[in-house]
Amino acid sequence: MDKERLEALEDYVLQHIDEESDLLKQLDRDAHVNLLRPRMLSGHLQGRILKMFCRLLNPRHILEIGTYTGYATLCLAEGAAHDAEIHTIEVNDELEDFILKHLHKSKLKDKIHLHIGDAMRIIPTIDCIFDLVFIDANKRHYVEYYDLIFDKVRSGGLIIADNTLWDGKVLDEPHHTDKQTIGIQIFNEKIAKDERVEKVILPIRDGLTLIWKK
Repeated sequence: MDKERLEALEDYVLQHIDEESDLLKQLDRDAHVNLLRPRMLSGHLQGRILKMFCRLLNPRHILEIGTYTGYATLCLAEGAAHDAEIHTIEVNDELEDFILKHLHKSKLKDKIHLHIGDAMRIIPTIDCIFDLVFIDANKRHYVEYYDLIFDKVRSGGLIIADNTLWDGKVLDEPHHTDKQTIGIQIFNEKIAKDERVEKVILPIRDGLTLIWKK
């Protein structure tokens, strides 16, 4: 399929799914104007998918590793029950004001607990067993995140890992300095061999791996 037809098909998909809320549209515009890498936010399609997972699973306790703009956080909150609790962790303290600006505009803000700092230090302090975990942070540390949260996910819980196709670079032999690609490749191999879980990779955007804990 050529690029023009692929783009047309992507537009068709977006026209035939639920729209973003006005707040998400505003957040997206704000990110494209003010942030260096706005492409990193989850976006319309992935956001609706995350919301749908919450509708289907009805998770009460959600962990997001890598808040970035808070776009995905708000999508998770949209789909989760009114009494759900979302813990989201962002290492970059320079994003805190941007995140809070949009979270504070949401009627769902009381569900969301923003943590600024190193996820490896923060996760052990959260006294919770999670129903759903969304990993979308430093690709170098995906394996460490996975190992850290595994025992904090209930049996039957879902772990979602973003960017697991990494713009197709997972197919190549990476340069030894390309730690992010190497991190994703090691993570994918680990998940493929982990018999404690069932897994599938969805070729959506940059790859979305669904990991169901037995």
